[in-house]
Amino acid sequence: MRSKPRDTISAAIRAAAAAGRPAVVGFMTGGFPDRDGFRRNLAAIGSEADVVEIGVPFSDPMADGMTIQRASQVALRGGFTLPWLLDELRQIQPRPSAPLLLMSYLNPLLAYGLDRLPEAAVEAGVAGFIIPDLPYEESAEMRAAFDRVGVALVQMVTPVTPPARIRMLCEASQGFVYAVTMTGTTGKSVAVPDDVLSYMDRVRAVSPIPVCAGFGIRGAEQVERMTGHVDGVVVGSALVEVLERGEDPAAFLRSLTQPSAHSS
Repeated sequence: MRSKPRDTISAAIRAAAAAGRPAVVGFMTGGFPDRDGFRRNLAAIGSEADVVEIGVPFSDPMADGMTIQRASQVALRGGFTLPWLLDELRQIQPRPSAPLLLMSYLNPLLAYGLDRLPEAAVEAGVAGFIIPDLPYEESAEMRAAFDRVGVALVQMVTPVTPPARIRMLCEASQGFVYAVTMTGTTGKSVAVPDDVLSYMDRVRAVSPIPVCAGFGIRGAEQVERMTGHVDGVVVGSALVEVLERGEDPAAFLRSLTQPSAHSS
């Protein structure tokens, strides 16, 4: 049976686990710091991350903290559009070996058109979508559209999601389950207290697919603390700040899975 694009996401995360480390999902904002540098940054991040999550800039990003909001504004001022991003991804050769996900709010996807989005995504090498403002109860149409071409719709759970709903969302998710480490927006640093680890354990216990923790993961110490409790980590604001400063994203991503001084 032919594998579907969404299967590449779970496979990449499981391959990292087989190598004895949590997978790293590296987040970058589409068209940031500028459209010309996008391909170069994607190649660098794709060379080190197990999965690459590309944010679709939007004018009202309710789940994003200041760093990603700032990057989105810069990209939008620079002329970013979703058709430009899909066109850019379609043309990139060679394509990154890491599976690509798009993180988008609902509006840009509906504006593009559900009738043509799934096929355009597959042509662009996109294996899945994360849509923070699309509740599961309203996702049937989107899910059916993505199922048509085997593209993932990743579900998110949070520390305040009731247990029965966590189970339901884990069973509905594709690619991986995005376990948000805290209530609130992205970008704040998380000390990873014990209750967050026990929450991750609970999510993982009921999930048939890999679980990745996101929001506030900024360094090797947090990745190390999460190891054994999740299958992967999503690194967003910290990586966007690396791009903002013009530093090497590949070197930063490598540093995340190197044991910190605290473990010696």
